[in-house]
Amino acid sequence: MQRPENSRAPRPPALVSIILPVHNAEEWLDECLKSVLQQDFEGSLELSVFDDASKDKSMTIIERWKGKLESAGIPVVIGGHDSPSPRGVGYSKNQAIVQSSGSYLCFLDSDDVMMPQRVRLQHQAAEQHPTSIIGCQVRRDPPDSTARYTRWINQLAPDQLLTQVFTSHGPTVIMPTWFCSRAWFSHVGLFDEGGQGVPEDLLFFYEHLRKGGGVVRVDQSLLLYRYHLHAATHSVLESTIWAHRVCFLEEQALPRWAAFTIWNAGKQGRRLYRSLTTASQRKVVAFCDVDKNKIKKGFYCHEDAQVCGPLPGESQPWPAGAASAPGVGRALALSLREMSQFQPHEPGSKVQGAPPPLGGAHVTCVAGAVPSRKDPSHGYPSCISELPGRPSSSA
Repeated sequence: MQRPENSRAPRPPALVSIILPVHNAEEWLDECLKSVLQQDFEGSLELSVFDDASKDKSMTIIERWKGKLESAGIPVVIGGHDSPSPRGVGYSKNQAIVQSSGSYLCFLDSDDVMMPQRVRLQHQAAEQHPTSIIGCQVRRDPPDSTARYTRWINQLAPDQLLTQVFTSHGPTVIMPTWFCSRAWFSHVGLFDEGGQGVPEDLLFFYEHLRKGGGVVRVDQSLLLYRYHLHAATHSVLESTIWAHRVCFLEEQALPRWAAFTIWNAGKQGRRLYRSLTTASQRKVVAFCDVDKNKIKKGFYCHEDAQVCGPLPGESQPWPAGAASAPGVGRALALSLREMSQFQPHEPGSKVQGAPPPLGGAHVTCVAGAVPSRKDPSHGYPSCISELPGRPSSSA
């Protein structure tokens, strides 16, 4: 059953609405809501809470904080439902947005804590970038839980916030830090409401990019970002993320290129190749790697990894630059020295020394690893990187 939004006298719209979906969050809500109260933003602020069938004391805590917040001039809008099962993060966010009034939306997870300046600084950035998603740097809790992933979140250069959308396991500014205008959110559309196991943040991020949206990060740590086993992100399978990423890659990047190489001649490189459509596979001209064992194998067949040995006339187990005929799936492992000298060639050309350059920019698909938000010790396969020494090609 849907719980009605709390009754209230008509109020003027807020400038910023904090969007807070809640599901069984009693362990963290006090700190989370306290951080709302401590915001130093001088404009009108509103908190919009939607409870997704919590079975713990979350609603009791929210009702208690409602009085404190409203006494401080922060109206609280509460909605929710008490169905037997939750309907998911996407649904809860959408409902919290629908019942809110702010011209800007500040997204907050119920297990995180905002720094006092978060709304103020992100609102300033959003005014300057009205069609962008505004993120921020974070501090992880526990501090050493995902050190590699946290460094990646905080240290991407401004241009990498867009160029690494094809290499990252999720959005290049993480969902709990998002801030954007309501007008732009409405232009992009609602979150996917498929429920558990759906990466609603990644799907929205991709649609945002399709519509020409920008990505901006405030380079201050404005959020305490918690890592724990009950986080919703753990319900999303890596294979689901992979499928969406490959689809976006083939939609947005690969049609622009006549040919490309895959950086990684191992399992992940083969996985990427096999995930592509036949048309995209035909554009693959080489597999490259820095692994010494793969380099020693030289020019080998991709599908069954059968070693074919060096090319005729080559004294080394690999030539200075090489690639396979399109669609055949043959691969060559190259050292970093060779990669710095590599010049892409026309698909199907025979290699004798350095092959002729391919017209236009040539881009490498990377099947290496970047940090994962789910597991601090592993990464998930990357997808795109420009070939060293070649012109960049933005996607």
